[in-house]
Amino acid sequence: MSDQKPPARAVIFDLDGTLVQTRVASWEIFSRINDRFGLGVDSRDKYFDLFQGNVFASIRKLCRDEQQAAAVSEAFLSLLREDYTPALVPGVAEVVRTLAGHCTLAVMSSNAMQVLRRVLAGNGLAYCFAHVFGGDVTPDKRTAIATFLADSGNGFGRRCAADYDESGHVRTPDRDSTVLVTDTAGDVRDALDAGIRVVGVAWGMHGVGELTAAGAEFVALWPQELPAYLLGDAAAAGPVGACAVTPAAPDTCDCGCGGNCSEAAVAPRRARRRAAVGTLVAAMPTEQDPGPAPELLDAITRICG
Repeated sequence: MSDQKPPARAVIFDLDGTLVQTRVASWEIFSRINDRFGLGVDSRDKYFDLFQGNVFASIRKLCRDEQQAAAVSEAFLSLLREDYTPALVPGVAEVVRTLAGHCTLAVMSSNAMQVLRRVLAGNGLAYCFAHVFGGDVTPDKRTAIATFLADSGNGFGRRCAADYDESGHVRTPDRDSTVLVTDTAGDVRDALDAGIRVVGVAWGMHGVGELTAAGAEFVALWPQELPAYLLGDAAAAGPVGACAVTPAAPDTCDCGCGGNCSEAAVAPRRARRRAAVGTLVAAMPTEQDPGPAPELLDAITRICG
């Protein structure tokens, strides 16, 4: 088919309404801000309309001046950091682990980095993502997309393990193979302006019609449609390697792995490191080239072994 898209090499997820359920949770937070500052956003539908563009830009338009806008934005982010702990969308964890085995994954959000860490680590997904852009670090999603595309290392993904993929089979994503997955029309427009593809999800803030009208090339009705659409036939294999190891409990070791520090999860990266050490040892020393000192080799072996 002439309109068939290439398989994704990089997938950038929105957080709220895409990976996590937010229609109730984030409105409950913002309603407290609305009551405190008298912004006139007195219903969930009005709140959802703020996401037709960048939410903080929309908030500025409600405020009498920049000083109030700054106070509202800071108060909103502060409450999110303290009280926002939304549930994952059902089925999303398996989708993320499936995609992580094939693509570089990133998250971008207007939310605070503290929230992103709490949500991703608490659900055992932190090490599926190679890049995370929070609203308190990156001012808007266009900037986040541009930063990701400009990163020369954006082809190195994380395969549900702490280290970045060092397999040597790096496929650097370009704009045609980089896809934003989101639930808001504003994000769709930002991604298209940045020159990348966009897939919508029907379970968030904006519906199928709004997302399609904004320019989404496809709108998933169920999470399981995402790997099928983005990977094609490769999706049938499901999660592979360390990504196939389901965390036993959320973040039990307090390292951000989500309890995914099992032997099965760490074995692949340990094997790669030991192979690298073996290659180094085999390549040395000769009388003409004595190579690295024994102390250095011993240190490398202890670190990588």
